[in-house]
Amino acid sequence: MNKNDSPLYQSLIMGDFAGEGDLIHLITDEEEEGQTQPEDFSDEIPILSVRNTVLFPGVVIPITVGRERSIRLVKKAQKGNKMIGVCAQVNPNNDDPSWEDIYHVGTIAKIIKMIVLPDGNTTIIIQGKTRFKIKETLREDPYFEAKVEYLEESFPDNNKEIDALEESLKDAAGKILQLNPEIPREAQVALDNIDSTAFLTHFLSSNINAPVEAKQKLLEINDGLERATLLLEYMMKDIQMLELKSEIHKKVHTDIDQQQRDYFLRQQMKVLQTELGEEGPEKEVEELRAKGKKKNWPPEVAKHFEKELDKILRINPSAAEYPIALNYAEVMVELPWDETTPDNFDLKRAKDILDNDHYGLDKVKDRIIEYLAVLKLKRDLKGPILCLYGPPGVGKTSLGKSIAKALGRKYVRMSLGGLHDEAEIRGHRKTYVGAMPGKIIQSMKKVKTSNPVYVLDEVDKLSSDFRGDPSSALLEVLDPEQNSTFVDNFLEVEYDLSKVLFIATANSLETIQPALRDRMEVIEVTGYTMEEKVEICKKHLIPKQRKEHGLKAKDVSFDKKAIVKIIEDYTRESGVRNLERTIGTVIRNVAKSIAMEEEYQKKITPAMVRKILGGEIFDKEIYQDNSVAGVVTGLAWTSVGGEILFIETSLSKGKGKLTLSGQLGDVMKESAMTAISYLRSRADSLGIDNRIFDQYDLHVHVPAGAVPKDGPSAGITMLTALASLYTQRKVKAKLAMTGEITLRGKVMPVGGIKEKILAAKRAGIKEIVLCNRNKKDIEEIDKKYLEGVKFHFVDKVDEVLDIALLKVKVDYPLKLTFEKSDKAVEA
Repeated sequence: MNKNDSPLYQSLIMGDFAGEGDLIHLITDEEEEGQTQPEDFSDEIPILSVRNTVLFPGVVIPITVGRERSIRLVKKAQKGNKMIGVCAQVNPNNDDPSWEDIYHVGTIAKIIKMIVLPDGNTTIIIQGKTRFKIKETLREDPYFEAKVEYLEESFPDNNKEIDALEESLKDAAGKILQLNPEIPREAQVALDNIDSTAFLTHFLSSNINAPVEAKQKLLEINDGLERATLLLEYMMKDIQMLELKSEIHKKVHTDIDQQQRDYFLRQQMKVLQTELGEEGPEKEVEELRAKGKKKNWPPEVAKHFEKELDKILRINPSAAEYPIALNYAEVMVELPWDETTPDNFDLKRAKDILDNDHYGLDKVKDRIIEYLAVLKLKRDLKGPILCLYGPPGVGKTSLGKSIAKALGRKYVRMSLGGLHDEAEIRGHRKTYVGAMPGKIIQSMKKVKTSNPVYVLDEVDKLSSDFRGDPSSALLEVLDPEQNSTFVDNFLEVEYDLSKVLFIATANSLETIQPALRDRMEVIEVTGYTMEEKVEICKKHLIPKQRKEHGLKAKDVSFDKKAIVKIIEDYTRESGVRNLERTIGTVIRNVAKSIAMEEEYQKKITPAMVRKILGGEIFDKEIYQDNSVAGVVTGLAWTSVGGEILFIETSLSKGKGKLTLSGQLGDVMKESAMTAISYLRSRADSLGIDNRIFDQYDLHVHVPAGAVPKDGPSAGITMLTALASLYTQRKVKAKLAMTGEITLRGKVMPVGGIKEKILAAKRAGIKEIVLCNRNKKDIEEIDKKYLEGVKFHFVDKVDEVLDIALLKVKVDYPLKLTFEKSDKAVEA
C-alpha cells in the first residue's frame, strides 16, 4: 500500500484535518519494508508526554499540544530533524508531570505536519518509527530531554506459529468489526492490505478497546510472539464484551416488542370486558371519581384530583406507575377534607371530666378551661399551641386524652421520640418507590375527621441526621398562621390543619428547637405532693389495679399509712407511674393468695407493705437536732420533689485552705465562695477575728456525697453555716432556709418553693426563711399544706443571721489560738 495514494494521508498533508482528538491510523510502505533503522536516530532526544494515548511503530496519529512545555518542544523539533520521543503519561489528570509521572518505554516519532488551530492550540500529526527505553534523564526544562536506548523488534520469519497468530489476529479483528457498528467498514480493507505481522500487531494494539496500562504493557514486550499472544487475549475479551452487549440489545428490543403486543391485547381485552359487563381499570377510576364528587374540597384540589384520574386512564395497568397513581387517588378521597365532629362546649362538664381524670394540677386544668372558653367564643383555633412540660409520669399524655373526651372530639397521638427522618412528617415524593404520606396525613386519614385532638408526644426527643430535621418540618404544622396550607410531599396539594387541636408534651425544654418552642405556649405540669399522691392512689390507681388484676373492692383495701409508706419509702418520683407499678405488685400478692385459696389480710398495712416489697429503698431525711455550731438545714428541689439537706462545717489548724465535699456542682461552690467573701468583708461587725481566715482551714460538707447536688438555692444556707461556725453561735432548732445571696448582702429569690415547703413540713421543720420576693409563691399553695409552719421573709443577709443564730455562744471542741503577726493591720 502506497502512503501517497492513501486518501487519509493526502487529507492530512493538505491540512484537511478531522478535528481535535480524532485517532487517525496510517499504514506506510516504510514500515512494511522494514526500512526504519535505529542507527539513523540520535541517542539524546526530546520527550513529549501524552495523555490517554500509546504510540506504536508505524502508526500515524494526531496529538493536540496545549501545555507550554510541549509547545516549546514541538516548535524546536519542527525547526530541526522533526524527531521526538513519545511516552504515555501514568496519570492523565496531572497537568505538570515529572519524570516519575511518565512511562519510560516509548516510541520515537516523526512530525509529519503541524497545524495551529483557531483556539490557539497546536495539533501535530506524528508517525511512530521504533521503540526506545529511557536510560538517563537529562533535563525537564524547557522540555523533557533524555538519553535513550532503542529496542529492536523480534518477529521470527517463516514460523508456523507466527502465521497462525497472524490469521487469528485478523479473524478476531474481523469479528470485532462485525459486532461493533461504529467502526467504519473501510477498516476491513486496511486489514486485508497488511501483510507484515509486526505492523499488524502494532496497528491492532493501537486500535483495541483497552486502557493505557494494557497498551503500554504491549509496547514494553520485546518478544514479538509474546506481544501478539497477549494482544489476541485482549481482543478475545473485547469480543466477549461486544457479544454480551449485542445479546442485551436483542433482549431489550424483544421486551419492547412484547410490551407493544401486550398493550394491543389489553386494549382488545378492554373492549371485550365492556361488552361482557366485567370490571376493568375504568370502573375503579369511575368509582373514585364518584367519591370525589361527594367531597367538599377546594376547587383547585378537585381539579387536581380529576387530572390525576385522567392520568391513571392513560397508564398501562401493568406499568410500575399504575399502583402508585391509584394509591395516590385513594389517599385523596379517604382524607377528611371538611368532615368534622361537633364540639361540646359545656365547660362545666369539661371541668368535671378533668377533675375526675386528674387529681391536683389545678393551674394546668384552669389554663385548659381558659383555652376551651376562648375556643367556644371565637370558634377559631388560631392561637398558641399548648405544650405540656414536666417530668415523666405526671399525666401529660392522659391530659390530652381528657381534653378530647371533654370536647367530644376524636383523639389521635403520635410519638416523636427518636424520629429523625423529615419524610415522617412531610411524606415522600410520589417519584420514590414505596412512597407514602407523612404521619400527620396518615393519622388524619385514619381518624376520618379534620378536627381531632392531636397529641404530639415527646416533642423534645426529636433528632436529626442526613435525612433532614423533623423539628423544622413541624414548624409549619404547629404554626396557626401556616398550617391552614400545609403541603405534604406525597399529597402535593394544600391541606388544612387549622381545625386540629395540637397538644405537645415534653420532659425538657432545653432540647426543643428555639423556633419550635416559640410557636407553643408552655404549661408546666409539676410533680405531685405526697398528699396529692395519696388521693390519686385512693381515687385512681388502686381501683384501676384492682380491676386489672380481677379483684373487687371487698377483696382488698389500703390503709392510708400503707399508701404513705409506699410513696415515701419505695417510690421517689415526681409522677405516679412507678407508684402504680408498686401498688400493682402489692395487689398481685393478694391475687395470688386468693387464687391459691390461702388466708390473707384484706386491709393492707405498713407492715404488710414491708413484708411484700422487702426493705425500704429510699430513706427520708428527718430533721436532726444540732447541738454544735456550723450545721444548718437547707431546702433543695429535685426532679422527684423537694428534700431537706444539711450543710456541715468545721475548722482545723492550717493556712486558710478551703475544702468542699459532698459532690457539689459549680453553682453551690460559687455560693460557698460568695459566703466566705461576704463574711471576710463583714468580720468586724459580726465579731469574727480576721486571723481565723488565714490560720485555720475550712471544710464545708453536704452529706450523701454519692448524690450530685447543684442549684442556686443554697446561698443563705452556706452563709448561715459559716457565720455560725466563725461566731460559735448555734442555729435555731427546727429552722430551714432557702435562697441565694449577693456580695452586697442581698437575698435573692429561688424556685421550687412548693416542693421545698412540703419537704420541710414532712421532715418536722417549724420555721422557714425565704426571700421576700418568694411571698407570691406561698400565696399559690393550698393553706392546708402550710399549717404548723412559720415563715420569715427577708431581703438582706443580716436579717437571716438575726433570725437563725442564737445569741449565746457554745464551746467549740477546738480551742481557737492565733499566732502573732508582725504585719500592721490597717482599718
